[in-house]
Amino acid sequence: MAKELAPGDKAPAFRLKTDEGEISSAALKGQPYVLYFYPKDDTSGCTKEATAFSEAKRKFAAAGVEIVGVSKDSPESHAKFRKKYTLKVTLGSDSELKAANAYGVWVEKSLYGRRYMGMERATFLVDAKGVVRQVWHKVKVPGHAEAVLSAAKSL
Repeated sequence: MAKELAPGDKAPAFRLKTDEGEISSAALKGQPYVLYFYPKDDTSGCTKEATAFSEAKRKFAAAGVEIVGVSKDSPESHAKFRKKYTLKVTLGSDSELKAANAYGVWVEKSLYGRRYMGMERATFLVDAKGVVRQVWHKVKVPGHAEAVLSAAKSL
C-alpha cells in the first residue's frame, strides 16, 4: 500500500480510460485539477457527489480547474452514469486500480462486520505544478464540492 499523500507531495502520474477517450496527468500538466475517487457509479452517495461537482463545473472552470472523477467502473458504465444524470465531469476508469493504489485510496473497508477491499471516497486538489495542495479523506458528500471549490479558488 502506498503511503498516504499529504499536501506538498508530488501528485502521482495517472492515465485513465474515459467514455470519451482518455485522461492523464500529462494532459493536465500546467493546470490545476481535482481528482476525486468514489466507490461506484449510480449509487446514492456517488451520484450526489458527481451531480454536485457537475453543478459546480462552471465555477471550477472559471477558476481554471479541471475535475476528474475516478472509480474502477468501466468506461461503458461511466457513459451510462453520465448520460442518466447529465454529468458534466470527466470520469476515469481505474479498473486495474493503478491510480487508486498510487493515491492510497484502495483500502480495507468494513460493512456489517465483513472486511473487504474498496475505494475510499477521497479528493485531491493538485496545483498547476503537479503538487498536491489539499486532501480530503472519507469524504461526506453534502457541502464537499463547495469546500473543494473554495480551496481551488485559493490556488
